[in-house]
Amino acid sequence: MSVVAFPRPLLDVRDLVKHYPTRTFWRDSPPVKALDGISFTLGAGETLGLVGESGCGKSTAAKTLLRLIEPTAGQILFDGADIATLSPAAFRPYRRELQIVFQDPYASLNPRLRAGEIVAEPLRNFGWDSRDGEQRVADLFARVGLNTDALKKYPHEFSGGQRQRLGIARALALNPRLIVLDEPVSALDVSIQAQVINLLEDLQADLGLSYIFVAHDLAVVRHISHRVAVMYLGRIVEIGPVDSLFTRPLHPYTRALLSAVPKISPAARQNRILLKGDLPSPAHPPSGCTFRTRCPQARPECAERAPQLVAHGNRHQVSCHFAETSA
Repeated sequence: MSVVAFPRPLLDVRDLVKHYPTRTFWRDSPPVKALDGISFTLGAGETLGLVGESGCGKSTAAKTLLRLIEPTAGQILFDGADIATLSPAAFRPYRRELQIVFQDPYASLNPRLRAGEIVAEPLRNFGWDSRDGEQRVADLFARVGLNTDALKKYPHEFSGGQRQRLGIARALALNPRLIVLDEPVSALDVSIQAQVINLLEDLQADLGLSYIFVAHDLAVVRHISHRVAVMYLGRIVEIGPVDSLFTRPLHPYTRALLSAVPKISPAARQNRILLKGDLPSPAHPPSGCTFRTRCPQARPECAERAPQLVAHGNRHQVSCHFAETSA
């Protein structure tokens, strides 16, 4: 996607932290730093992709933004209001505005409810009239490409792609402005993935939705995202417009991720960057730059201080002491 100018941020995340306390039998242990101070913004109608290895904090970030996981510290400004510390009662109205589509379209649906009841459930929770609710459910089924004769089916009677469409319909029920998509197509066949991605793009164009798109598949992320944030060990190490980040990655970790994307050309495959070692424990991260223990360009000073996100061009930021020299 090309660079698009979006209005003032719908979502403004500032220094968001999620630490899990741990304890052995005899003493407290260092906390698991699932999120260690991430910051980003999201405009109305924009899609921000979150990428990184398993365990980097992508799904934790997604669920913390919706208060499905309570943050340890930081601010989550939604349309200018800090929702991070609201009581459950005060946060309830924002449930209309913030929705999620989960990775597993079967596990996220109640197997005891019919499809129509699943989509109608959030409407009932917010006091919709039953007659209006029935029409709303029928309209949602049509919008996501499901036939109305599917209203009385149970989740196990749908294919994987149909179940994900059902999950999308449920997320749309209350007219949200932001939807978090937590690996929504990773469990689907490639052809079905394309159909669901096209549906999400059509919905965004028609309804002005904003998306946080969590994924491992960088080709999908490049197709649907306006900007991409690369996470490593609970931190954002690079964030920028999708074209800029994919054509000129500045962080060594981003370059390693992009080099792993399958390529047809044998010459391109030879340029694969293999990272040494495993992802460090988030309870015992390395000092300074947390990527330094696996970085092919690490220097002694990388252990002394943690790099901060620094601007490098139009909306492109990178957290690396040597981004200019290593690009």
